[in-house]
Amino acid sequence: MAEMTIKDSTANPAPLGLLGFGMTTVLLNIHNAGFFGLDTMILAMGIFIGGFAQIIAGFMEWKKNNTFATTAFTLYGLFWLSLVALIILPKLGLGDAPSSLSMGLYLAVWGVFTSVMFIATLKASKALQVVFFTLAVLFFLLAIGDITGSAYIKKIAGFEGIFCGLSAMYTALAQVLNEMYGKIILPV
Repeated sequence: MAEMTIKDSTANPAPLGLLGFGMTTVLLNIHNAGFFGLDTMILAMGIFIGGFAQIIAGFMEWKKNNTFATTAFTLYGLFWLSLVALIILPKLGLGDAPSSLSMGLYLAVWGVFTSVMFIATLKASKALQVVFFTLAVLFFLLAIGDITGSAYIKKIAGFEGIFCGLSAMYTALAQVLNEMYGKIILPV
């Protein structure tokens, strides 16, 4: 009996997830850097682009049997939804706003998770390593900023987060362009 091989002809979902993460991260961190307030533009990006787009990408990566990307995109998509919930639930009278300490611990836990995911990227592209390394740094800076109440650290985190988000956008767009042209247009 001949062995049957199934060819995966589905699209690469990584650019969708990376752009969902990157664009939302850039916008939130422009806020963190102090350029504008926290408004519904950021909350909507967090729900739909950072949240749902990444969760969709995570499910698509599951179909491709990619455990790393399934875990990353699905959990970071849920991160965005939980972050928005932390902001809006208290405003709706559905619980107290998180304290500086609890918010700092929330962000630190994400920093630990991201640090382990960064270790996994050491077997991936340099571009993905930059995304995860800068994201781990971002989470820890934000955690320290919340725990200490330092506006200066949060501002530094904002600028670092803009770089992190831009690195994710670069990685995604490089994948799209490289696939479309069938050659390396932007190195990853």
